[in-house]
Amino acid sequence: MNKLRRTLLAAPLLLAALGGHALRAEPLSLDQISEFWNGLQTAEGTFTQIASDGTMSSGTLYIKRPGRIRFEYDPPEEAMVIAGGGSLAIFDPRSNTGPDRYPLSETPLSIILRREVDLSDEKMLVDHRSDGVTTQITLQDPDHPEYGNIKLVFTDPPMLNQWIITDNAGGQTTMVLNTLRIGGRVPERLFNIIAEERDWQK
Repeated sequence: MNKLRRTLLAAPLLLAALGGHALRAEPLSLDQISEFWNGLQTAEGTFTQIASDGTMSSGTLYIKRPGRIRFEYDPPEEAMVIAGGGSLAIFDPRSNTGPDRYPLSETPLSIILRREVDLSDEKMLVDHRSDGVTTQITLQDPDHPEYGNIKLVFTDPPMLNQWIITDNAGGQTTMVLNTLRIGGRVPERLFNIIAEERDWQK
């Protein structure tokens, strides 16, 4: 698997810089995080991604839960990652064979794209801590921990700032959310892998 595919599969997690949060804050409770996350149905924003080898890239993401997310990478990558219909598709502009597809359920992204995230599940929640500025929770598929995990980083009041995905090979990708606008209309067409594949090949 080439470097770009590993980076994209590990997919996104380096959310917004936390420079303005100098004061120490009380850790967010699991109830507060659950209320925030399960209330997030649609979102749009920009991100900076840091791959495990230190490579940085940026782009725009769209979320529509359950089950849908889209990452559009800025030049020079100009790649896309789309989750929809139970699949995760990676569009690499350097490939002439179409997107690579994987079951979404076999990636850590599937955990946060569920209709409801149950933080009371002890096998799913493997860590909950605070550094005095942020609250961090680490989640994994309770039935398949071998698929890797995802760490979500929140500030108070509850807002997602970044996530870090550890894939099944131990590689880590950090996605920092530079902006995240929650709510609003996100077109279903953005998550249609088949339609996107037709357009990609034109």
